[in-house]
Order: sequence, then structure tokens, then C-alpha cells
Amino acid sequence: QVQLVQSGGGLAQPGGSLRLSCVASGIFFRNSIVAWYRQAPGKERELVVLLFSDGSTKYGDSVKGRFTISGDNSQNTVYLQMNSLKPEDTAVYYCTARTDAPLHTYWGQGTQVTVSP
Repeated sequence: QVQLVQSGGGLAQPGGSLRLSCVASGIFFRNSIVAWYRQAPGKERELVVLLFSDGSTKYGDSVKGRFTISGDNSQNTVYLQMNSLKPEDTAVYYCTARTDAPLHTYWGQGTQVTVSP
């Protein structure tokens, strides 16, 4: 059974930092395309960052220079370091992993991030 379990998040002040974690079981992140998405109330889901198996990344324009994705293959964990947080970063954040065999996208349970004074 494949599971992506997220942790981290919570409340931060504008300009502050938070780190999200996502631990996988049943699949290996190193063989997957990993992504973080977010969805704010009343808004469409937004891509935060993609991490390809070759280590290349693609960040959404709204988080470039502020957010960083990283991974620890030994722990089968990916992280999203979020710095210089803004109120508009408030959303539920989701970790995903897309595998080719089988072709499927797995989702974490979601983590609330709230940025407020």
C-alpha cells in the first residue's frame, strides 16, 4: 500500500519560514516525479514546484526564490522549505508523487499553512 504522509506547516507570520515534509512508503521518490501543490479557499489548485527524477526542478512563478524543494533518498522524504512567507501563501499544501509503473499519481493528506500577522 502506497502512502504519502505529510507533516509540518501551521501558522507563520509574514516574512517567516516553515518547512513541510512528505514521507513515502510503498514507492521510492527517486523513481517518481514529485510535486507540491497548494489550494487556497475559493481558488484553483496551483503548482508550487516539480522535482524530476534527474534532480531538475520547476517552480511556480509565485514562489520562485522563496521556496525550495529538497529530498533525502535515504529517508524517502521530500521537503518544501518556505521562506519569506506572504499571506497569499496561505493554503492547503499537498505532496504528490507520480510513478510510471504503475502509472499513477499518489497524494498526501494535505497540510494547512496559514500566514498571518
